[in-house]
Amino acid sequence: MLSRKKLAVLGAGTLGEAVIAGLLDAKALPKSAIVATARHPERIEAVGRKHGVRTMLDNVEAVRGADIVLLAVKPKALPELLHGIRGALRPRQTLISVVASAGTAAIERLIGKRVPVVRAMPNTPCLVREGMTGLCAGRHARAADLALAEEIFGAVGRTLVVDEVHMDAVTGLSASGPAFIYVVIESLAEAGVKVGLPRKMATDLVAQMVLGSAKMVLETQAHPALLKDMVTTPAGCTIDGLMELEDGGLRVTLIKAVVQATQRSKELFNG
Repeated sequence: MLSRKKLAVLGAGTLGEAVIAGLLDAKALPKSAIVATARHPERIEAVGRKHGVRTMLDNVEAVRGADIVLLAVKPKALPELLHGIRGALRPRQTLISVVASAGTAAIERLIGKRVPVVRAMPNTPCLVREGMTGLCAGRHARAADLALAEEIFGAVGRTLVVDEVHMDAVTGLSASGPAFIYVVIESLAEAGVKVGLPRKMATDLVAQMVLGSAKMVLETQAHPALLKDMVTTPAGCTIDGLMELEDGGLRVTLIKAVVQATQRSKELFNG
């Protein structure tokens, strides 16, 4: 279904570009089916040159030629964007928003039309087709609209349909989460350097270890605590390391990071 559609990405910033790159890498859409917009000429020039997609400054023109419109602007820019394009939007289009904190009801109100709206919250690992995207449907969205969104983000990773009440938590956990994990990877790599490993070697060891550990959770569906116990032999070195993590408050600190990010997500959009 997606392969026959034309996509307009309004706001080719980090997240918008990640989706474009992921879709092209997955061959889910041809370059000719994607148009991207941005506020600044130098930005759209860079995106067009890097990915070979058509770019423009005119959001209205981009919307008129699209079957799917992806909103990927900053929350504070969304009301102005929707005000500018609502005259060009048609009920047969699918509007997908990756704007943090912007609920489907608020978007529908700003549009003022019965246009199907799907809210999505992907993360930047979409760039390497290992993204995680939470999805929920607005009041006018049909099953086909949600299926389109699942196909788009399924091409760049995994998807999960949730009730909209959980979308801010999805933002705080899986959208902000990569930044938290990068800090963990960086810290473990520094530890590797501390105990004598070359930096590149330490970073490669840690990154593959994190990738493999995540795959163990997803493929076995075992509780992380059970998988942890598989590594922790009696009187071994792992239990000593775990005691240091508990003493340093890593578990509580990560929980607090997600809680804080979730709370901030609720405050980003005031439309």
